[in-house]
Amino acid sequence: MLLTAAVTNGVADGSVDLAFRRWAHPRIRPGSSFIALTHVIEVTSLERVDPEQISSDDARRAGYENVDELRATLCVNTHNPTYRIGLRCIGEDPRIALRADDDLSDDDVADLGSRLDRMDARSDKGPWTRAVLEIIGRRPGVVSTELAAELGRERTAFKNDVTKLKKLGLTESLEVGYELSPRGVEFLRRDAT
Repeated sequence: MLLTAAVTNGVADGSVDLAFRRWAHPRIRPGSSFIALTHVIEVTSLERVDPEQISSDDARRAGYENVDELRATLCVNTHNPTYRIGLRCIGEDPRIALRADDDLSDDDVADLGSRLDRMDARSDKGPWTRAVLEIIGRRPGVVSTELAAELGRERTAFKNDVTKLKKLGLTESLEVGYELSPRGVEFLRRDAT
């Protein structure tokens, strides 16, 4: 579920605990969680609502000045039902601490190497993990379209693969492009030896 930076920060500080979305079918369920910016957000409730029944209090709890402002954002896909989503922050993104941890033991390096090898073995495009890490290391802050093209890859698939590496704490997203995390730099240095 996409949240703006302001809404994510509001959920993190407790000033926002609702969101409203129009969907053909719900894309989330109560009890599920997702990462937004630097926080893990839990979905506490989900219910279909009539946009005309949204209260001023609901609008404020969703980070809007008034209910008309909120309803204006729901004008897209008016044929889809509106859902009221309860949200709460359950902690910081665990990948932040992971990617900062560059104190890797030999076992850590071996484990990461094994994980990457398994990703490569499952891939229908052949080994890709180290090539993606290396190009990000060589070209930090470069838009994903250029990096994907340099590797002869389709952009969406490339971005999905970078996300897999991010979950291991090896990369981090920038405003534009990516960079290797301290963990990623250390892993590549040690993996190459």
